[in-house]
Amino acid sequence: MDVISLDLSNKRQARDFLDLPFSIYRDIPQWVPPLLTDERLRLNPKRFPFYKHSRAAFFLAYEGTRPLGRIAVLDNRNYNDYNREATAFFHLFECEDNLPAASALFEAAFAWARSRGLNKILGPKGFTPLDGFGLLVKGFDLRPALGLPYNPEYYVRLVEAQGFVNAGESVSGCLDANIQFPPRIHELAERVASRRGLRVARYAKRSDLRALVPRLKELYNNALRDTTGNAPLTDDEAKALADQLLWFADPKLIKIVTKDDQPVGFLFAYPDISAALQKTRGRLLPFGWWTLLRELKRTDFLNINGAGLIPEYRGSGGTAILYSEMFKSIVESGQFRRAEVVQIGVENENMQREMANFGVDFYKVHRVYQRGL
Repeated sequence: MDVISLDLSNKRQARDFLDLPFSIYRDIPQWVPPLLTDERLRLNPKRFPFYKHSRAAFFLAYEGTRPLGRIAVLDNRNYNDYNREATAFFHLFECEDNLPAASALFEAAFAWARSRGLNKILGPKGFTPLDGFGLLVKGFDLRPALGLPYNPEYYVRLVEAQGFVNAGESVSGCLDANIQFPPRIHELAERVASRRGLRVARYAKRSDLRALVPRLKELYNNALRDTTGNAPLTDDEAKALADQLLWFADPKLIKIVTKDDQPVGFLFAYPDISAALQKTRGRLLPFGWWTLLRELKRTDFLNINGAGLIPEYRGSGGTAILYSEMFKSIVESGQFRRAEVVQIGVENENMQREMANFGVDFYKVHRVYQRGL
């Protein structure tokens, strides 16, 4: 068995890296392939905004000429500067049920991280806020929402064998359109909005959302205040994330809470296209784009993947506005029967309790791991 550092200019190695998951998951019907155009972009230092401020390395384990496993290791300088840490991330780990291969991959990642002066490694954690985080530890029988990590159950054993320990968990759950949502939440949301001079801005066209990108970047970064474990977006990253989302976003599902026309909160939801990605194997060409566009119109599954308020608006009932709009996003179009609310940190006990009271069934758990270097 050999472990190589991926030469990003080597087309065969890049193809082996991108194709490996299709081998790992060939008999797992729940797996959703990533959009391959996005995956290729990550391997392009000239075009992917991450590389303007940070570095990454990619490793492949081979048995002869057959790939057994892969891993990426990231030195996110913006994250480390913002959080005053020296932490590496591991990401894109995929491996056959082969402990020596997994150990060799992680040792290569550890060595690279140490060579850059990093003293801790955390993961799975990706390049951008749209990269779902954590290893799936509960909910293996369910298809993941778009962008949410999925992995075989044995990955837990392979990762923990490397000396990693639990650094935090998040839960995801389902909100059914038929639940009896408490009317008092809508009433509270209206009172809070009126008292604090807030309104919910809605959009009809993608061009409206495109024009909003600079303000959304500012809003996202302001919402990080008083939090740890995140990093502010750069202008280039905000634009790249918008490019990634806007082609399939439904403008009516993007809602911004404003105060005097200044954004102070957000709720991002979008139709789930996981079924289409399974059919097209993550490819847009030659006809995958048509399958994806058709799925946008007929899917009954909604992803709610981002909600927040800047710190000064979180108390005094401000979250009631997000809850109210969350439920409206599901029922107003008449298209969606259920929504997946993704990756709420287990430390956020109030939100979990409130959403469980609304009828959210938390059926998935993802775990982030860490170890010293």
